[in-house]
Amino acid sequence: MKAEGKCVICSAPSGAGKTTLVRHLLDRVPALAFSISATSRPRRANEVDGVDYHFMSPEAFREHIAQDAFVEWEEVYPGRYYGTLRSEVERLWAAGRHIAFDVDVVGGLNLKARFGERALALFIQPPSLEVLAERQARRGTETPETLQVRVDKAAEEIKAAPRFDAVVVNDDLDRACREAVDRVRSFLER
Repeated sequence: MKAEGKCVICSAPSGAGKTTLVRHLLDRVPALAFSISATSRPRRANEVDGVDYHFMSPEAFREHIAQDAFVEWEEVYPGRYYGTLRSEVERLWAAGRHIAFDVDVVGGLNLKARFGERALALFIQPPSLEVLAERQARRGTETPETLQVRVDKAAEEIKAAPRFDAVVVNDDLDRACREAVDRVRSFLER
């Protein structure tokens, strides 16, 4: 794959605010374009295929894996795959854009390893696990059991924060957004 631009990788445990921060970055940094991830999880009511995610069945996702169609992929939960399509990266770089990724922690580390110095990997950290659990519960998409699985996973993911280029603590959204924009602009200007 011919690398044309840079990458900004935003990773966090589910509910830490990475999607909100990525949307803010896309609004404030015109050189960035969003990489739409692929997933096999069911689409939520407010999500649009090809805008929020490329939704696929688990079988279709596994076929794409076999075809080496992903830059990175992971089975985040049993039967729930997430990944970055090679065609998505090529499309954005062909358009002369830098890429913004909104990915889970393992995906972020995999992208950082793949793109090296061309990538800025930001870890978006929640103020606490309790706040994270409250945010996830407010979504109304989890059962008590799946919420506990997500909180347990988040506790493990937070341990990976030092492996990222920078940690942005999302305890105050305005401050976190400003910090993310400053870091991204500085990185893209290098």
